[in-house]
This record gives sequence, C-alpha cells and structure tokens, in this order.
Amino acid sequence: MLSPKPQCHSGVPFNGFSWGRLCLWLSFGLNIALILLILLQNQFSSLKGRSITGSSLWLQSCAQVPIQDEPVAHRCSAPRVPHDPQSTLINPWSSLDVSEIATVENWLDAPERQLNLTKAAHAVISDNVIYMIEKRLWVTWRRNTAGSFLLPFNFYQYVDISGTDTSQWKVLKTLYHDQLFSTVESFLEAFDNGTLIRHPEQANPKLNHSWTQRTRKGPDRDLEHLPGPRSVSFAGARYRVDRKTQHISWMGWKMYLGFDRDMGLNLWDINFRGERIIYQLAPQEALAQYGKFLAPQVHDVNDVYDPRTAGGNDPVQATTAWLDRHFGMGSLVRDMIPHYDCPQDATYLPATTYTVIGNIHVQRAICIFEQDTGKPLSRHLGYEPGETGAIKSYVLTVRTMITYVLYYLSHIEVPDGWGKFDYLFYLAGSIEVRLSASGYMQGGYWNEKQEGYGTRIRDTSMGNVHDHVVNYKVDFDIAGRKNSLLKTTTSQQEVLHPWHGDDWGQTVIQQKISKEFITKENDALLKYPANFQGGYAIVNRDAKNKWGNLRGYAIHPGYSPIHNTVVGSKRLLNNANWARYNLAISKRKETEPSSSSMWNLHLPGDPMVDFHDFFDGENITQQDLLAWINLGMHHLPVAEDSPMTKTNLATSSFVLSPINYFDYDISMDLKNAILLQEPRIRGDAFDFDNYGVQQDFTCLPDPPSPFEYREASLVLSDGSFIAVNKSQLRAFSEMFLRVKAGD
Repeated sequence: MLSPKPQCHSGVPFNGFSWGRLCLWLSFGLNIALILLILLQNQFSSLKGRSITGSSLWLQSCAQVPIQDEPVAHRCSAPRVPHDPQSTLINPWSSLDVSEIATVENWLDAPERQLNLTKAAHAVISDNVIYMIEKRLWVTWRRNTAGSFLLPFNFYQYVDISGTDTSQWKVLKTLYHDQLFSTVESFLEAFDNGTLIRHPEQANPKLNHSWTQRTRKGPDRDLEHLPGPRSVSFAGARYRVDRKTQHISWMGWKMYLGFDRDMGLNLWDINFRGERIIYQLAPQEALAQYGKFLAPQVHDVNDVYDPRTAGGNDPVQATTAWLDRHFGMGSLVRDMIPHYDCPQDATYLPATTYTVIGNIHVQRAICIFEQDTGKPLSRHLGYEPGETGAIKSYVLTVRTMITYVLYYLSHIEVPDGWGKFDYLFYLAGSIEVRLSASGYMQGGYWNEKQEGYGTRIRDTSMGNVHDHVVNYKVDFDIAGRKNSLLKTTTSQQEVLHPWHGDDWGQTVIQQKISKEFITKENDALLKYPANFQGGYAIVNRDAKNKWGNLRGYAIHPGYSPIHNTVVGSKRLLNNANWARYNLAISKRKETEPSSSSMWNLHLPGDPMVDFHDFFDGENITQQDLLAWINLGMHHLPVAEDSPMTKTNLATSSFVLSPINYFDYDISMDLKNAILLQEPRIRGDAFDFDNYGVQQDFTCLPDPPSPFEYREASLVLSDGSFIAVNKSQLRAFSEMFLRVKAGD
C-alpha cells in the first residue's frame, strides 16, 4: 500500500552521501562569501575590478544538480492485465453481445415477420396487463427532493387500475394521517370545511431537508485532506482476462462470467487446480420484507378513520414484500464509479442487458482486482528449524453492482440504493460470496405509535424494521457430478477415563463429532445448527483423499447468516418459500433452473415457481446436487442509517471451503512466503528464504486514469451506441409510475 505524500522529491544518495545536499551547503556558503566580497569591494578600492566569476560558475553548476534524497524508481514494465490464452473460442454461458442483439432485433422487426410488435419505449402501462398483474395498489406521496424515500407526507391513495382503458381507473380510498376516506369527494369536503385534521409541522418553513443529500457536512478530520492509501501491483496484474469470452484465471482458479436481465452477474465452470468445483454460481432472488402497523379500517358512517380504535396508520409499509427479480436486477446495473466502487488498478468488463427502453450497454459493469488481505494466510514463530515463517494472503474479487432507483409500483416504492455482489477467491481453495448494500431506506412517517416498528431518525422520518434475504444457487460438482449431503454435528458427552487419579475424578466431559448423510430431499430444507455446532458439506462418497476421507466442500455461514423472520404473510404465501431456510439441497433438474421467477412477485398464492415443489421425496445420495444458500440481514434501523446505510454493517456472506478435498494445506506451495532461520550468533538478524520473490520490489507505476464517469449507452439496431436519455432512463427506473404534483 502506498500512502501519497503531500510533497514529493527524489534523489540519488551514494552511501549516505548526497551531492545535491553538498551543493546546497556550498552554494549557501558561497552566497555569504559573495555578499561579504561585495561589501568589501565598496570599502576597499583595491578590490575594484577583481573578478568573482569563479564563484558564479560554482553556483551555476550547483544549480544544475538536483536536491536528491531517494533513488529514482524505474518505470514498471510488466503488462497491466495479461491476456488469458487458455479460454475457449466461445463462452457458452455469456449473454448476447452487441452484434448478436442487433441481429435478433432486426429479425423481429422485419416486415415479413408480421409480428406487429410495440417497442417498449413507446408503450404505456395499460399495454402491459400481463406484466402489471396487480390491479389495485397503494400510492404513497413524498417530497420531491433528494432522498424522497425518507420524507413521506403520510398521505396515501388506493387506486384501481384494472383493464386497459385508463379512463376507468379510479381512486378507491384516501388516507391522510390516520383519517380514511372512501371517496375523493369526502376527502375534499373535509379539506374544505375544516374537519380534516391538518399537520402544520409538515409545512414548517424552518424544516431543513438537506440532511437527505450526499453533500459533505460536519467538521474536518485531521489529515483527511490527503488521499488515502491505495493498492498498486508493481509487478503487473497476476490474473489473466480474456475480454471476448470473459474468462478469468488466477493462481489455479479458472471461471467464465455470464450476465442476464433478471439477476445480473453469474459465474460458470469454476475450476481449481484443474478440477471443476462448481458448474454454476448465481443469485436467484432478492427479498425485502418490511413491517409496520396493519392497514386501518373504516369505523364510522362518515367513512372517517378513528385512530383511537384502530391499529395503525400506514397501509404501505405493513404490506411490503419485494422480490426484486421482477424488476430485472441485471438491467439495473449502471457504470461503476472509478476510483470509488473498485480499486484504481481494477479491470473493468462491459455488459449488455435488455430493458423496456431498449438494450443498454454498460462499459464498467464488472470489475476484477487482486488485493493483499493485510494479514498472513498462515504464520508461526517456533524454535525448531522449519517452524518459523509466514505466507502472504491475497484474494481475487469479481464484483458487480446493482442500482435500485425509485420504483413506485404495487404497494410501495422501492428505495434508492445499490447492492454490491462480490465473489472472492482465496489461495487455499475457498470461495466467499459476499453481498453489501447501501442507499436510502424505505422510510415511514414517525409518530409515537410507531414505537416497536422502527426508529425515529429525524423530525417526522423513521426507518422501518425489515429483512433482506438473497438466495444463491450453487451447482456443485465435487470430484464429479455424483455427490451426497453430509451433516456434521458436535455434542457433549460424559466418558470415564480410568487412568485419572482422585484429584479430578475419572469422569470427563468432552466433545464428540457425529456424522450422518441426509438421503431425502424433504429432509434437506435446512437451518444452521444451534451455536453453529456443526454444519453441512457436499461430498463425493466415491472419492477419497490420501487419508481415506471423503473429498468435499463445506458450506460455512459468514456474516449475518439469516433467513426470513415473518412466515405466513399474505404477500409471501408461496412465492418465496426458499427464504424460510438458511440453505436447502435438491437434486438438479433442467425443469428446476431457478428458485424464483420474475412473475412470482404478484402471484403469492400460486406462483410460477414454488420452491417447495422441488422437494418431492427424491433420493439425493450420489446425485447431481444443487445448494440453495441464503444470506441477508435483519435491519433494525438506527439514526446512523440516515441519510444512507453503510456497507460495513449491511453485509452478509457465506463461504465454501475444501473439507478433506486435498491431502494437505495446498497454500504451502505458494512462493509469496518466507521461511526464517535463527541466526548462529545471538543478536544477529535472522537468515531467511523468500523463494526468490522479493517483497521490497518496487518501480514507478503508471498513474491512475483521470476520473471520468459516463452514463450507460443505448444499443441501436445497427449495433451502434447513443447516449441514454436521462428522463427516459428515470422513467424506466420508476416503472413509469411516478406522479409529480407541484414544484
């Protein structure tokens, strides 16, 4: 890591001696002498006409010698990212490239097809009654400013949008601060005659809503005016990338990248040291379920809601359950912000995905980078020869980011934020899948009745309690396609040790490992054991390591290994059954490619994909197995979540690691390591063997590219690109349902 200095200089010292420093002192002394000579020249006529040319020459020669303290580093010559020559000519799992998309579109648009297709960019919401299955929805109103999700009015309308004739659409109910009206006319009447209970605090001119903006605020921190440290690969990148096929290799790892409209980045054919570990690793669905008071009921003949006899004031938050595959998480990928979203020496790859406004091309959709983890992979300080040393730890990260922007759909709006999907590959054979999130919460209106359902974060704003659960599909191939599910637990047992004396007694309490195979799918809907005493692994019962152990990969919980809290919600009857568990194992079938569908959101009772249908009692012993693994977080909002949540807390992960897959710790074959030998003479420095890899190697790297950010491009039918219209892009992000009232 390099920490930039506020002032930099260079030089060439020679055995602690600097010619630049010598000239500096000589020039300083000669200047003093010259001044004295001039003074003497004015007082003693005998000095008139004397030459001081020699002094001038000395000063000129010294001025040409730089002031130098450190050696000048040579320019780094290694290539930034070597090409990967080992990939195939094609990537069978990749999305269509730009030319292929243009070919398909031209085929569909050809007059002889007579398909009479309406371009999505020219369609209106009433054209798509299949997509908009929900016929009634609650509309919520918020301030039209930055972070509007945190600034609700506590004003809602229940709207019927049945049918394609928009003139028949109507407002069924209006709710304003616990006052419910069954018609628009009754609401307007109460507004005009003064019986509507107003809330002047919302119109207080002293309210400052700038707190929802990302503009900097607060006092300066010491030395924070300096740019922070950054990673530099002085010897060049140690991973290879084939940009055409999107194949990556690094330190024995090899994989292909894919990208789709529904969920974005996915990984295929993941190999390590020449053997396939995973055929497919891909996100399947992302759930967000919020909680608040139940929707209010009408209690009097005037259809005015009485807050004293009902259970709450927010029909939106109480019924919120999002399944984000519906919106197309891959289509919501936007250009990463260079220098901020990924390290400055990261490699970026593009992606092209379908959206309702056309095919969008994102130049920086994926980033790849290697980093020092800042801690050794292993180390020990011992006393016998061969005991003392350390191995450096590096990790390769493949990352994409999904940007959620302001949806107004169904029961509520989806908050503006993003999810960072990371796939981390380690030198000893482990894979970590990590998800982090940041952005605006889907906030509610705060009053005292909301206690227990969220936290007040501002004058009239609150963060509502909610869960996030994201499901991943992992298609294991451990030493072949035929695998089994191994359950391991640890328990306490009391045993008799007759060799113990009377001091402690002969009874001993100790731990014992128990192992069993789960053989039926119905028994493979799983939660992690209490206190994490044990776990689950995918093993091959026909493949053993040198010591007779079954080769396999274990599934370890990482940060925040949760499942959904609320079970039985009407919004999630059967359309997200996968979220009830930490993980599940099923037999692989071509007819069960995903745990969810883009249509599941609006079909809770009878979804296109019911995850429980996968588990029909089949035998899973030595079969081609799939693991469906969840990660997420229980979000109990706090004031520090405003204006936005932070990735250091909003993070969840799971880890896949070898369990007896190898015969020994394979990181021992790494050369970025050191072995220390004690000196022969006490007090001398240790001898060492760094295996020929000098960690103090340095050179002058190329400067980072200047910061530049561009919006995504729209792919035309001829394969060319044009800039996306910003208003059109926003309308797509908001599902064309945003209504602006007033300035």
